[in-house]
Amino acid sequence: MSDIFIRYAKREDAPLIAAISRDTFYSTFAAQNKEEDMEKFMSEQFSTQRLMDQVGTPGNTFLLAYIENKLAGYVRLLEGFPPRELQEYPTIEIARIYAVTDVIGKGVGSALMQRCIGIAGEKKKRSIWLGVWEENHRAIAFYTKWGFEKFGEHDFVLGNDVQRDWMMRKLL
Repeated sequence: MSDIFIRYAKREDAPLIAAISRDTFYSTFAAQNKEEDMEKFMSEQFSTQRLMDQVGTPGNTFLLAYIENKLAGYVRLLEGFPPRELQEYPTIEIARIYAVTDVIGKGVGSALMQRCIGIAGEKKKRSIWLGVWEENHRAIAFYTKWGFEKFGEHDFVLGNDVQRDWMMRKLL
């Protein structure tokens, strides 16, 4: 396994984050979704301007993972918008955790998850949570391995398609 280097993203990393977001999201979900829904979602969620507005703003933490100086994945942690089921806990959301397709299985996701849990602990959070598409079985297995458990469901709109996401949490 190669060494994985993780650093905090800066505002000027937004174009890089937009590119990796589009690439990883498309390679993961395009085969199961309509092209027009994918394009609509990606153009709304992964624009450089939108990411520039998010990176570095309070409540947003972006981490970039590298293998041999090549961007291999990233995570976005989000504070301040807990689901009602977790409002009694200080919590943080893993809003996105993506690894480039050709490095899946090389520890990038695990390294990012470990760092997320560490940051949650440093921030004195009592839980960490995320939403995952109910059809993304590989991701659900990964989160379950890390001790996350399903606590609810919510709608996720991909373009014009309403899908179901599982909400999963890990108590810290």
